[in-house]
Parts: sequence; structure tokens; C-alpha cells
Amino acid sequence: MATIKRIAVFCGSHTGVKHEYIGAAVNLGKLMAQNNIELVYGGSSVGLMHQLAKSIKKNGGKITGVIPQFLCDKGLAETIVDEMIIVETMQERKAKMAELADAFIALPGGFGTLEEVFEVITASQLGLHAKPIGLANISGFYGLMLKHIDRMIEEGFVNLVHKETIFSDEKIENLFNKIFSYKAPVHEKYIESVRDGGSFNIDNESK
Repeated sequence: MATIKRIAVFCGSHTGVKHEYIGAAVNLGKLMAQNNIELVYGGSSVGLMHQLAKSIKKNGGKITGVIPQFLCDKGLAETIVDEMIIVETMQERKAKMAELADAFIALPGGFGTLEEVFEVITASQLGLHAKPIGLANISGFYGLMLKHIDRMIEEGFVNLVHKETIFSDEKIENLFNKIFSYKAPVHEKYIESVRDGGSFNIDNESK
């Protein structure tokens, strides 16, 4: 298993309506700092992103932010980071975060958080990386999404083995520990077929 030095955390630019969400961000920041794990995140000074960064810094941790120039221009860049990488587009931001990270955690968030976490899940499914991906299912936040993943499996759009590329927990401490015990599943070869109107099929030959 590769050494985990940096975790990219995806989370909301709002704090949400439940205090538990802020608590999870604060606890995660403390755990990361105490274990000398550097934070890689979207570099914003608002929402759960800010709460997480404050916690990391309060507990002596290191932070790398990655933010597009247009968000800097709006005054949304965090000032307490150790390093801020400024990119041009949201796509570049996601690519740089994925490049820097050894693992990923998704705290509660909105459309952007879902986009980020599904992109790294898809990359894992395609065999482009084998990094741990954890969902912080705080107060059941990701419960319906996990049920929908089961539905996609039932309906034949996702192979069961690819569900094993992600894990979840309602407790931040448990989720954090799972990062270090994660063992990537052995994926079957995943190919796109033009049969059946472009549906996806799994070749049974192992990689």
C-alpha cells in the first residue's frame, strides 16, 4: 500500500444546515494535522472548505489550495494556506488536486463536490488510479447516493466490483482509519462497446 502523505478533500462552499457538518470538517482537520497528512483542497475561504482549513492550521498542519483565477478575483481565496496554486479553469483545478493527492475524502457539499468525487470514482473504475476514496456520510448525507449506486448495479450500469473502489462511514475517525487500511479491488477489464446502443460491458479477462 502506498504511503498516504496528502489527502484531497472535497466539500461544500456552504456550511450546511446541520452543526454536525462543521464538526466533521473540524475533526477531519485535526486528525490530518495530528497525523502529518497534508490537506489538498479547493483553496476557498468560505463554507466547510474554510472550516477545514482553519482546523488544519490551528492544529499545525500543512495546506495546499488549488483555485481558479476567477475565484481569486472574487476574493474567495483562502489566506492561511501554505501554498496556493492558481489555475485557469475548474477542470485544471480538479486535475491538479487529483495529481497531488494520495487519497480522497468527500465531506458534505453541493454539485461541485459531487462532480469532484464522481470524477475520481470514474477514474478509479477505469483503472487510471487506485487511490482510496472515502465518503463522509455525516448524518446519512450520502445515504441516498449510496442507494442509487446500488440501483445502478442492479440495473446493470455498474459492475459490483467497482463499488469497492469507494467506502463510507458516518464517523470521521472511522473513515480516516479506513484510508490507511484500504486495498484497491482487482478490476476486470472495462471496455466501451457500441453494442446495445453504446452500453458499457465488462470483459471477463482480468487486467
